[in-house]
Order: sequence, then structure tokens, then C-alpha cells
Amino acid sequence: MSGQPLPYELSCCGTAIPEDLPPLPNKKLVWVSAGVLIDTEGSVLIAQRPEGKAMAGLWEFPGGKIEAGETPEYTLCRELREELDIRTGESCLLPIHFLSHSYQDFHLCMPVFAIRQWIGTPQAKEHKALQWVKPSELYKIPMPEADKPLISVLIELLEASR
Repeated sequence: MSGQPLPYELSCCGTAIPEDLPPLPNKKLVWVSAGVLIDTEGSVLIAQRPEGKAMAGLWEFPGGKIEAGETPEYTLCRELREELDIRTGESCLLPIHFLSHSYQDFHLCMPVFAIRQWIGTPQAKEHKALQWVKPSELYKIPMPEADKPLISVLIELLEASR
């Protein structure tokens, strides 16, 4: 059916496509840039959110809020220096996914980059802890809802590179 309009009762996701747009969500948009550090063994680095922050105790991919005037790549390089005490360059960032997730009070938009080259050893400067895990192990680890769709992407990405 390429290029053809779908009948009302059909859709690409199993539910009917509505005639009108739903009500405007009217939520604050929060833009965050995230990085998936991948070591030579195919493990990825996750960081545990510290006490006193939203979603404390959950494991996430390093990164942070994109500030005014910053690109997602610049933000990620800055955040990796601040959070993990490592350096990488924008040319080392491979865009692999874009996540969009609605939380109760805000909507998160997150470009995600794979990183295979950096200088330094990651240190938990702003997180409670760090750990290297195989992507398939991520299903058992408590993570923010926005990060969960990335698990299958990482499994596919790393299996394809074997």
C-alpha cells in the first residue's frame, strides 16, 4: 500500500487512526543527549542515578540536558567530562537512535549516540555507581522508562558488529 492512504479502520500499529488530532499534550519539552559507551568486549556502561535526584537509584546511559546554544554532540562531550571524567570528540559519536517519551510532568526527547573511543577511565563523579553490562542483561536492570526501548536497539547493533 505504499503511497496510498489507509482506510480509517487500518493503521500501522494495530489501532485505528483517528480523524482528528488528540488534545495537545501541552507539556514541557526536555531535550537530553545520551551516550552508550561500548567497550572492546561489547559491554555498555550504565550509571546509577544518585539520591536526591528524580528517578534516584535507576540505571541510565550517561548524558544530560542540552543547554541553550548547544548541539546534542557538544552536550554529550561536555557531560561525559563532567559526569565520568573522560574525553571524547564529536567525530567519535555515532548517532544510533532517537527516543521520545512522555512522563507525567514533561516530555523527553533524546538523541542517542554510540561511543567506542574515549580518553580516560570512566569515574562515577555525579552518579552513585557505574557498571559495564552486556546489552541483553539490561532487561533485568531497573531503568527509566525512556531508556528501555534502547535495549533492543543495542542488542541488534552489537550483534550486527560481531
